[in-house]
Amino acid sequence: MCKVCGCSDGEVRIEGAIHGHSHDHGHDHNHDHDHDHETHVHDHQNGDIHFGQGPAGTHVGGVSQSHLLQIEENILSKNDGFAQTNRDRLAELGVVALNLVSSPGAGKTTLLVETLNRLKQDFPVRVIEGDQESANDAERIRATGVPAIQINTGRGCHLDAHMIGHAMEQLDLERNSILFIENIGNLVCPAGFDLGEASKVVILSVTEGDDKPIKYPDAFAAADLMVISKTDLLPHVDFDVAACIEHARCINPDIGTIELSAKSGAGMDEWTAWVAARQRDALEAERRSLEARLAEIASVLDDDEATGTQQHA
Repeated sequence: MCKVCGCSDGEVRIEGAIHGHSHDHGHDHNHDHDHDHETHVHDHQNGDIHFGQGPAGTHVGGVSQSHLLQIEENILSKNDGFAQTNRDRLAELGVVALNLVSSPGAGKTTLLVETLNRLKQDFPVRVIEGDQESANDAERIRATGVPAIQINTGRGCHLDAHMIGHAMEQLDLERNSILFIENIGNLVCPAGFDLGEASKVVILSVTEGDDKPIKYPDAFAAADLMVISKTDLLPHVDFDVAACIEHARCINPDIGTIELSAKSGAGMDEWTAWVAARQRDALEAERRSLEARLAEIASVLDDDEATGTQQHA
């Protein structure tokens, strides 16, 4: 929905920023209820209504599907430009960025705190925290000794690449470090916005229900990894791990899966090994980039030498 309603233009506040980021939420939510079947489908047997069947995949009363598609294209194209700027900056520094997305209460911050305590001795680590209000999560992160910046989005329901670019300016990003981005608790809007990250990680707790991937497919389609969290609670909830993984792979056949509990420690070694492997991937990409650059320099020097030899002949 936010890709067409523009809710990311809310009152954004970034810790340490010396510039203002308050924006008006400049559109009217009062629309006529025009009963246009272009945008939705009725199940005449059960009475269910699906508003995501139009070309835009969403519905706003009184707005045509073609107009929605144009709005989405405009918003995402701008975001993609900022995301590529972030990605280039991160690649230049050899930093791997991981975008953590989940529903509220899935345990992102608890998992992140435990992850930082395990990784901070071996890797330089930084964190960007996203919430609509408060700096509670950033304070929890800073209590581990890891630098963190809080982004508050006001009425916005996701982080975007422009926000992340400004937050990166406030963080002292070290070369060859790991940057965790904890997105706002929401399995819908964050899926559509590239932040410049190396990977999206979707976190699903066993208290949420094993059918969550088929209810919110976009988040799982966009993710490289699904973390099933709070597995210490499995004896107390009706959650089928195998069914959850099957649902996720119906949406995204290539998605990886890790089952863990930040409380008991089960699965944490597998998770931190996965994170470390992404950091090695970033180092390898940096190495290839440097080799390519050195090859370009060598080619220029060879051409200059050849030109000089010809001039002296």
